Amino acid sequence: MIIFDKKLYVSLTCQKTGHNFTKIAFKPLHTNLFNTVLLSFFLTLGCGNLYSQDIKSKKNSLPTAKQADKPKTTVTESPVDTVKVDSIKPKKTFLDGKVKYRAKDYAKIDQKKKLITLYNEAELYYKDVELKSGIIVLDYEKDEVYAGRIKDSAGVLIQYPNFKQGASEVQPDSIRFNFKTKKALIYNSRTEQGEFRIKAEVTKKENDSVYFLKRARFTTAKDIDDPEYYFLTRKVKFVPGKKIVTGLTNMVIADVPTPIALPFAFFPMSEEKSISGIIIPSYNDSNTRGFSLQNGGYYFALSDNYDLTVLGDYYTNGSYAMRFESAYAKIYKYRGNVNIRFENLINSERGYPDYSKQNIYNIQWSHSKDSKSNPNSTFSASVNLGSSKYFKQSINQANVGSNLNNTLSSSISYNRTFNTLPQARIAVTATHTQNTQTEVINMTLPSLQASIDRVYPFVGKDGVKKGFIKNINLQYNLSGKNSYVTTDSLFFKPQMFRDAEIGMQHSIPLSTNFKVFKYFSASTSANYQETWVNKTIEKSYNIDQSKVIDRTVNGFDAFRTYNFSSSLGTTIYGTFKFGENKRIQAIRHVMRPSISYAYTPSFEKYYDTYALDATGTTIKDYTRFEGGIYGSPGLSNSNIVGFDLSNTFEAKVRDSDSTKTEPKKMMLLNNLNFSTSYNFNADGETTFAWEPVRVSGGTQLFENKMNVNFAATLNPYAIDNSGQQINVFNIDNGGSLFRMTSANVTLNYSFSNKGTGKDDKNQQSQRNGGRNDDLFGTNTDLNDTRNSQFSEDDNEDDVITKFFNAKLPWDMTMAYSLTYSNVNRENKISGNSIMISANMDITPKWKGGVSTGYDFVQKGVTFTQLRFERDLLSWRMAFNWTPLGEFSNWNFFIGIKSGILSDIKWNKRSTINR
Repeated sequence: MIIFDKKLYVSLTCQKTGHNFTKIAFKPLHTNLFNTVLLSFFLTLGCGNLYSQDIKSKKNSLPTAKQADKPKTTVTESPVDTVKVDSIKPKKTFLDGKVKYRAKDYAKIDQKKKLITLYNEAELYYKDVELKSGIIVLDYEKDEVYAGRIKDSAGVLIQYPNFKQGASEVQPDSIRFNFKTKKALIYNSRTEQGEFRIKAEVTKKENDSVYFLKRARFTTAKDIDDPEYYFLTRKVKFVPGKKIVTGLTNMVIADVPTPIALPFAFFPMSEEKSISGIIIPSYNDSNTRGFSLQNGGYYFALSDNYDLTVLGDYYTNGSYAMRFESAYAKIYKYRGNVNIRFENLINSERGYPDYSKQNIYNIQWSHSKDSKSNPNSTFSASVNLGSSKYFKQSINQANVGSNLNNTLSSSISYNRTFNTLPQARIAVTATHTQNTQTEVINMTLPSLQASIDRVYPFVGKDGVKKGFIKNINLQYNLSGKNSYVTTDSLFFKPQMFRDAEIGMQHSIPLSTNFKVFKYFSASTSANYQETWVNKTIEKSYNIDQSKVIDRTVNGFDAFRTYNFSSSLGTTIYGTFKFGENKRIQAIRHVMRPSISYAYTPSFEKYYDTYALDATGTTIKDYTRFEGGIYGSPGLSNSNIVGFDLSNTFEAKVRDSDSTKTEPKKMMLLNNLNFSTSYNFNADGETTFAWEPVRVSGGTQLFENKMNVNFAATLNPYAIDNSGQQINVFNIDNGGSLFRMTSANVTLNYSFSNKGTGKDDKNQQSQRNGGRNDDLFGTNTDLNDTRNSQFSEDDNEDDVITKFFNAKLPWDMTMAYSLTYSNVNRENKISGNSIMISANMDITPKWKGGVSTGYDFVQKGVTFTQLRFERDLLSWRMAFNWTPLGEFSNWNFFIGIKSGILSDIKWNKRSTINR
């Protein structure tokens, strides 16, 4: 017998219906010993099969076969006096946790039907289950709950159920859920799993990990009830956070079924950041290589710290390409990525005159170490090496900025600091520079730099470094190189290693600085160097070949040099005031003049002579260290005085904001520099005493949006009729004081009505060695065409509001260059070009851009690219067109934005003319 606590009902009448708390409890029957014994006696007499208490079942069960009737025997056990509680086991409560609920209109309890009904903005909480709906009915006898919608005053269904259990959340039309079996029946459920949004007519929840769906649609669109596209399937097995397995599935676009269908489908739904999977290739055709499958491969999610993408292309004429891309990271340790690309390119068909075959490759590696892991050591890498013609001929790269790059460079370095006294440092570096025009490669593999911090031997116990003597300091530097000079064709071949040069250089600089006449800063230094090499040369005239030949001499050799230098400089401040009532109140001019002197003696003891002809009468000096990796000692002494003057100009301007009392500062010229030098040992024939005056300067205008830089070279010497410089000042030859031999001006202007300028969207081009802006167009890596100019927030705003907004977002970058040459009285403009890149939101969903320019000297249009992009909500469409020049091509792409469906795309492009 079940008895409900009467206090429960009293408390319910006193509480508000919107804030009820139900606690259902069971109370056992308390019995009286005398009444129990008396009742047992009478019941035993009346019926031998009726007992007041349970009889424990015997261990041996009775046989099931029919037996002869026997006299009934009643066995009665005497009750134990100590029994105070009835042995009837109470029925276990249907819920083993607290239930909280509330409703706006009412909470009705039906004791007879064992129902609790909540109406209007109803909420129910039990363990990890949260249920919100218009109406909720709890059947605590069947351990079930029902939730559904209600109608408003207009008869419209509102307050859809929201069922949440753990991390899973469903928004159906109605739901039935059993607390014991954990099974549920859900109608028109709506849920999100990763990037997918799922809606199903009927969903059956078997347990916490398996769902079965009927007539379900899957999409990445934001509006699940009216998506731009979806995948419709009849039967689905859904494992949250892991996978979706479907039967017959076909794609529906704008509610129109398409012939794109699959007999079955598998959608991975891992909650991990990434999972392994196949990358479906795209089809294309080429006039020179035939039909192709491009950018197909496999993505390996190897661990949480690193991954691997393997991509490949194949053309029917035999061309193929492979790419290996990997990114790795470990928090507070390091991060980096590696790209390895190889292409076997075959043009035309074997036997045709335009047939060619070649292999090109490119290796890129970027690595950085977190300084928190070890503050005393660092390791970094920035590698970009490979075939000199890779970016010009690659079938998967299209960017003029990378194609026009003349230099590839790499650096891998390890630095460590030793906390000794004095402190010591060591750096091991591998470097690489490659000229893509000449295909000459220079490598140091490796180079060593070591140093010991400055030591002040004359500093007193107080540690004060003041004056000429106390500021004297010295240090030790060590540099070592293993240098290679080779070409593309010999790269990493045996000859490259045979031609290696090894050297080491030791230097001990001694320096001090002090004040002169209070306002002048003086410094002086002396430096001693010792250079070791493993190869030298020997020059001699070969009679048989009738020419001078160089013979390489292998073996250790060394030379020692020293030099002296000093400098004197000061800073002069000048302010020109115009009055506080003026727009420009004052101009501040800062001058930093300096004079320097450097002397290096002659080291003729390291020089020998060789004959220029067979007679031996004409000889020439040379040093056996000529062409060494650390240079060679000088034959003549160097005695040079240098003059430098740097200037900055700054103005104080009255602020246009009348509320501000202080004037604002405005930079007029960031720098205006003049430099020249005088050589006391010039011979007047091959060398001249005065070096040309070099002028350079720069400033920023229009709130630092425009950078202006200029430079000029002013030569004080005249030239003769043949254009050769002579040892006569130009002013003494009937000319001006200086002859301007060259000058150039560059302007870079970036402006936008967005207020913050545009983001850097050409990072891969910069990594390839090109520009980080889009003056040469945006970088098009044809195996990754999903980069979009649309931000994630573009879809959040009201399209109608944005369409009628007169302020259309746009940005523009402009670069202008002007070069003047007058070395041999040509007096001409050798370079004059302008380049412009502009991007604009044509409509809220259309973006357009153009990169172009004009060369006024060559009288022709420079690189031009047109680009358009359409935001199709869940889809993206893009078209890039380069109509002119060597790199003319076009590329069209349409595909789903979501990375999980990145293989659903169509990409068509023309062959790049190279």
